[in-house]
Amino acid sequence: MSDTHAVLYDPRGLVEAELPLDRALHEALITAVLAWKNPDLAPRDYEQIALRLAGHARALAADVQRHAAALPKSDDRGALAEVVLREADGRLSAPLKDSAHCVQNRARLVRPLYTRLDRLTEPVPAAP
Repeated sequence: MSDTHAVLYDPRGLVEAELPLDRALHEALITAVLAWKNPDLAPRDYEQIALRLAGHARALAADVQRHAAALPKSDDRGALAEVVLREADGRLSAPLKDSAHCVQNRARLVRPLYTRLDRLTEPVPAAP
């Protein structure tokens, strides 16, 4: 540990699981980014927005993973979550670029993660 920061050992992601995702803020950012026609931002601005969306997508993917892991193996929602998580992992592994296209791709990545999280957290109707 140094004087400037502390290293947290949290291999199971329990601290992150307790942090709320600021959904409204990120959905507003996504809406704005996807509405861009010909933005003229500095490369560093594109990079910062892409980093923010990528970080949020990673936190969201971890949340989806935790919820999916808690489901019984027979629950199809877990299998669907795995498909979305594989897609997210592949897209997040692509290098960030300082362009509107990259930022918009990161924004498009967050939406299916929220859709999957919503489906994992909604109550399942009881069988008749």
